[in-house]
Amino acid sequence: MSQQQPTARSPRRTPSLAHRPRALAAAGALIVLPLVTACAGGDDGKGAAGGKAAASVTAAPAAGVVAPAKVEVIAGLTGCKAKIRIDADELRQGLCHTKKADYLITTFPEEKFKETWLEEARVYGGKYLVGTRWVVSVKPALLESFRAKLGGTIRELRGIGPKPGGR
Repeated sequence: MSQQQPTARSPRRTPSLAHRPRALAAAGALIVLPLVTACAGGDDGKGAAGGKAAASVTAAPAAGVVAPAKVEVIAGLTGCKAKIRIDADELRQGLCHTKKADYLITTFPEEKFKETWLEEARVYGGKYLVGTRWVVSVKPALLESFRAKLGGTIRELRGIGPKPGGR
């Protein structure tokens, strides 16, 4: 008869089955937490640079489609074929001409470029239709109809200087 040698234990510990659900729950929370906090993003009434911004109106378009950040696609959704005016690394801009209005569609490769553009446009004031990485500049009377087609948010930018009709 041979003597049985004791089994050598590995220096690594294997987690017990009781700890696995907790580990999975913790990992799941770490994955979900950034998504939840990103979607919660409260509106504190300030623009990208901390300046005052007007209240904005947000709603999904009637068709349930949100326009992508491509000049030609947005132009098609609004019923025109855009003439590209600017094709740069930071933005693309197309001019649309229709019977109702002439308007600009500006798209950006990253959200930060859009926010910089809006901060610079604040000097001029006005209302804009703003989406993810795109801005449409159209006369205010058409903003709601464009929002129904494209989605986005209507943002009013405060210009600098005296208000019209005021001192």
